[in-house]
Amino acid sequence: MQKIIFEQEGGLVALITPTGDLPFEEVCRKDVPAGAPYLVIDESDVPEDWSFRNAWEADFSNPDGYGIGADAWFAEKAAAEAAAEAEEQTEEVSE
Repeated sequence: MQKIIFEQEGGLVALITPTGDLPFEEVCRKDVPAGAPYLVIDESDVPEDWSFRNAWEADFSNPDGYGIGADAWFAEKAAAEAAAEAEEQTEEVSE
């Protein structure tokens, strides 16, 4: 199973475990803060011993992508839904 990591303020590495409710790439975009680089890692790369969690480091210089954050993600989805509704209404009127 793949997981997502990103660096939080203060240098701590945050770990996201997707639930499967959203496509993986959408989780990356939504749950990683806006502008923050993230890496996709395999579950086997996650340290088993979390007692040294603050010592976990990762190199984000070549990220797999950047988050847009939840606010932007929800705004994007709302705009897409509004556009789809407007298109439906236009089709109904033209029929």
